[in-house]
Amino acid sequence: MTTTTTTTTPHVTIIGAGLGGLTLARVLHVNGIPATVYEAEASPTARAQGGLLDIHDHNGQLALKAAGLFDGFRGLILEGRQASRILGRDGTILFEDADDGTGGRPEVQRGELRQLLLDSLPAGTVHWGHKVSGAQTLPDGRHQVTFADGTTLDTALLVGADGAWSRVRPLLSDAAPSYLGMSYVETYLFDADTRHPAGAKAVGGGSLFAPVPGQGIGAHRERGGTIHAYVMLSRPQEWFAGIDFTDPAAARARIAQEFDGWAPELTALITDGETTPVWRPLNVLPVGHRWDRVPGVTLLGDAAHVSIPAGEGANLAMYDGAELARTIAAHPDDIETALAEYEQAMFPRSAEAATEGVRIHEVLYGDNAPHSLVGMFSGHA
Repeated sequence: MTTTTTTTTPHVTIIGAGLGGLTLARVLHVNGIPATVYEAEASPTARAQGGLLDIHDHNGQLALKAAGLFDGFRGLILEGRQASRILGRDGTILFEDADDGTGGRPEVQRGELRQLLLDSLPAGTVHWGHKVSGAQTLPDGRHQVTFADGTTLDTALLVGADGAWSRVRPLLSDAAPSYLGMSYVETYLFDADTRHPAGAKAVGGGSLFAPVPGQGIGAHRERGGTIHAYVMLSRPQEWFAGIDFTDPAAARARIAQEFDGWAPELTALITDGETTPVWRPLNVLPVGHRWDRVPGVTLLGDAAHVSIPAGEGANLAMYDGAELARTIAAHPDDIETALAEYEQAMFPRSAEAATEGVRIHEVLYGDNAPHSLVGMFSGHA
């Protein structure tokens, strides 16, 4: 299958239907530029789409405004979920901020935000069940994408929005993510106020942070009575590989052992989990990752700059998508100028965010945790 167009602007081929790829497709559509998205998942509901996202007024919200979806986004906000508290390992409340939800980082469900973007695209924009196995540059300068079923497509303008393990990235860079030495394990508790009252009381109305050097317990409230709970542990991947995550009860018990002596209302967020615990290793690209300009191809979001989770990933991906669409719309007859302009702004933007992520991670799990986090939240750090 081959992508074609009858206009002077190349049809944009996007790999990945995450928030970044969909934002790119939507803002292109707003500007009258055709795009097709190829996604490995079989359907929009093939898997859960993660938990809450705080969408920032300086990047993620700007992207939604460019997409013409800001009012729809406002309708998804979960009021009050910006509230936060920091607990000591003994359950003592060290800091609390009862945010009323009117600040610059309102919370929404990732899946609901993704669906808002999907619903805004013309029918048939996203081609589901298209897992990419590789990509190569052809002698004529176009790019060929090969799918897992052996089919291919050729395109003059290819965007990798396919996450940390991007199959498009090798066209531009030899860099690959490396393990940070830390992992998250997450689970969910349902109807928590009724069925898990001690844990629900500890979490409060928004987010809970209970960090110490090298590890921590966290949670946040989602829609209804659902609590998304997770732990962070500084352990080698081999340690996690030794846990049988196919036995949820045993996995929860093994993880909870690492928090021996912690307040029972905190460890209950692990042991009372009602979904199979999911292990999420933290893999990052080098801070300041960049590449030399290659005609007709670029990256956005985690494909370009996956870094330590610090609340910026989804926001940056969406902003990348909106900014890339803007430069393409500004230079429809000179795509190389558009891509160069986008990358020249994206590289320092993502490097700054990655550097800040390293700092925040040290605040969360460094030698002075949790006091360093209390200082940051209270404005003394």
